Amino acid sequence: LRLNARVEILQQSQRNLLGEDLGPLTAKELEQLEHQLEVSLKQIRSAKTQSMLDQLAEFQRREEILVESNRDLRRKLEESIAKIPLRLSWEDAGGGGGSNIPYNHCIPAHSEGIFQPLGFNSTLQVGYNPAGTDEINGSGSAQNVHGFIPGWML
Repeated sequence: LRLNARVEILQQSQRNLLGEDLGPLTAKELEQLEHQLEVSLKQIRSAKTQSMLDQLAEFQRREEILVESNRDLRRKLEESIAKIPLRLSWEDAGGGGGSNIPYNHCIPAHSEGIFQPLGFNSTLQVGYNPAGTDEINGSGSAQNVHGFIPGWML
């Protein structure tokens, strides 16, 4: 009996906090409800602020790690760039064991002229069509025993 009454009171309090069934409440009860809501709202805002501060601290920690990582990568890049001219000068001095001509000098400056675009030929046939060979070539002397021209002769 007491448990049922307690459940009913809690359900009524929940409805009041949700803004339902406020009509029968007195002015004092409404003020208490308002105060309770304000305290709850302050706690929620405080928890949210703390969560955001924790996230900010985590992001700052990650930023420090990334800055340090970038610094290390930049140092490694500068070291590798510093080694490249030494290697090229060593190869130019004949120590490379190969040609003394750098590979980029072997490529012509205007290599586009080497390649000619292919035109479109609508009569191009891919494969071997034994029926069409007589029409294209006429009956020639290169026919084999069966009367067909070998595909390599087309």
